Amino acid sequence: MRYCRFERAGEQHFGLVETTAGRLTITRMAEIPPSGGAIPDLSRGPDCRIPVEDVTLVAPVAPSKIVCVGRNYREHASELGHAVPREPLIFLKPPSALLNPGASIVRPRMSSRVDYEGELGVVIGRQCGHILPDEDVRPYILGYTCVNDVTARDLQDKDGQWTRAKGFDSFCPAGPMVTDELDPWAGIEVRTRVNGETCQQGNTRDFIFPLDVVIRHIAEVMTLVPGDLIATGTPKGVGPLRAGDLVEVAIDKIGILVNPVSDG
Repeated sequence: MRYCRFERAGEQHFGLVETTAGRLTITRMAEIPPSGGAIPDLSRGPDCRIPVEDVTLVAPVAPSKIVCVGRNYREHASELGHAVPREPLIFLKPPSALLNPGASIVRPRMSSRVDYEGELGVVIGRQCGHILPDEDVRPYILGYTCVNDVTARDLQDKDGQWTRAKGFDSFCPAGPMVTDELDPWAGIEVRTRVNGETCQQGNTRDFIFPLDVVIRHIAEVMTLVPGDLIATGTPKGVGPLRAGDLVEVAIDKIGILVNPVSDG
């Protein structure tokens, strides 16, 4: 299943996305649920035929929390001069950091260096907490999306903890859609481009902590609920963004998350 969240005629909907005659097409549509739109129920929506390029895509998730994993690639930890963690290193981004595909990442005036960090995002589909050691985590996963864990690197170094550096409005672009047609354990390639130049190229096979370890670790700390978003860590090659740049995070079968950059 692959789905998007989109705006049309002033209203937001979830849409089931399929390939029809070689084009990505929304074939079933559902309204945003009154409970807050955490995850879609596309089983009851009306059939339709809407080309994806004819709608405005918005972030395909409405998480109660965004949980991120730091230093989950050895080479990324090395490029920043950090030790490899002995257990998953987790932190939170506020839901207010979420940004739609195509919307501008805004560089805050108080930061002199804002970095891109392309990542695989995991969308939770079922409530989970304290997962048993031999329990399969896959049934808790709704699907996967692209995430850009934008970071004010100078503030991260200055503060010693990451809330401010990771939490600015617009610092969590996500999208363009969600799919369950991927297997991070088998390997998913994550690429980041800035102004058309490839800056990051990593594979989830190189995770220090595989996805089952990550989800089990997070669920020991906090209950994950449907719609929650996990950013799984970034590969080497992070670097600064400047006003006027165009940054893209690309993952096959999900698509390309594209965002311009502006100054606040």
